[in-house]
Amino acid sequence: MVFGKQPQPANGIAVTYGEYFDAVRSFLEKNRFETVRFAASQQANRDFKPEEIEKISIYLEKHGEFYHPARIETVVPGLKILFVLNVAVSGAGRSCLIREYSLLQKMNNDFPFSFVPKVYGTGEVFTKDNHYISMFLGEWFEGFNEFHISRDPADGKNKIVVWDNQQSNFFLSADQIMELYRQATMILTSYYNIETFEQIFSWHHAAGDFVLRLQNNKIDLKLITVRQYTSIFEKKLTENSNRDVELILEALLVFFLNLSIRMRLDRLDGVGDIVWSDDIAAAGFLKGFFDVLALKAQISLLPAPIDVCFLKYLALFTDTDLYDLSKDIINSYNPEAPEVPVIKQNLKRHIEVLHHTICRV
Repeated sequence: MVFGKQPQPANGIAVTYGEYFDAVRSFLEKNRFETVRFAASQQANRDFKPEEIEKISIYLEKHGEFYHPARIETVVPGLKILFVLNVAVSGAGRSCLIREYSLLQKMNNDFPFSFVPKVYGTGEVFTKDNHYISMFLGEWFEGFNEFHISRDPADGKNKIVVWDNQQSNFFLSADQIMELYRQATMILTSYYNIETFEQIFSWHHAAGDFVLRLQNNKIDLKLITVRQYTSIFEKKLTENSNRDVELILEALLVFFLNLSIRMRLDRLDGVGDIVWSDDIAAAGFLKGFFDVLALKAQISLLPAPIDVCFLKYLALFTDTDLYDLSKDIINSYNPEAPEVPVIKQNLKRHIEVLHHTICRV
C-alpha cells in the first residue's frame, strides 16, 4: 500500500499518523480486502478476486471536526477506482459516523436519487495504544470541489468561488450561481417527505456539505453528508382529514421558509464571518423548490397535486404573515449561533423577495 503522509503526531486528534494509517490498512485488508472488493464490484459491475487488487493508495485529505477522511485509490486490472474512507477517532465522531452510515444507506435504499454517496462497508479497528477508530468506505465524487462565498478582487463583489485543487480556483457566473442554489434546493426538497415531514438536517454551506463539478459549462451538485433525517415538526394524527391537510401544508411552509433562510448562509471563504448570499440565491431556491414539488407523488388527502395546493396555500399569506412566521422559526434556533444576527439583519428583505416572486407565479 502507498501512504499519503509520513507517520508523525497528528495535530488535533488522539492518534499519530502512523496509528491512523495502520488502522486504515487493517480495515481495508480485512477478510482479504472484502469491503474493497465489494465496493469495486459495485463501481465496475463485476466481481474481483483478492489477487486482482493490484495496489491501494491511501491519502489523508483533511482533519474535520468529526471525521478525518482519506482518499482511497484502488487499482484493479484495467481500472483505478476512487473511494472515500471516513475515519472517526473521538467518541462524538464515532457516534456521528455510525449514524451517518445508516442514514446514507437509507437514502440510497429508499429514494431513486443519486445525490448522496453510496456506502460499501463499515467497521472498527482497535489500535495497539487502546484507541477505537471507526470508519466507513463510501463513494468518492471525482472532479467535485468545495465552494464558498468569496469577494471577487476584480470588482469587490461577493460571488461563489470553487476550490479547484486540480486546476485553480475560479468564480461562477451569475447564471451558474443561480443554478447552484436551484440544485441545492432541489436535492434537499427531493428528500423531504410530504406526509411524515422527515427531512435532511442540519446541513451547512459553511461546512462544505455540498460539492460541485463544472463540465462543459454544466453544473452538477452532490450532497456529501447526511447528519440527521427526521421530522422537526410534530405530527399529530387526527380523524379530521381537513386538519391533516392543513398540517401537511403547515409543515411544508415551515420547511420552505427554513430552507430558504438556510440556503442563503455561508462563511466568507469557508472560514471567515457568516455572510448572506445575494438575491439570486432566492430566485434559484424558488425554482428548485417548485421544480421538485411538481414531481412529488400525489397525496391522497389533497384535492390536487402538492405544488398546486401549496401555491394556493401560500397565496393566503401576506409578506407580513411570512415575515412573522420566519421570525418564529428563527426564535427556535440557538440564540448564541453566529448566523442569527445575520439572518435577522436580512430577513425582511428576504421575505419581500420571496413574496414578490411568489405573487408573480
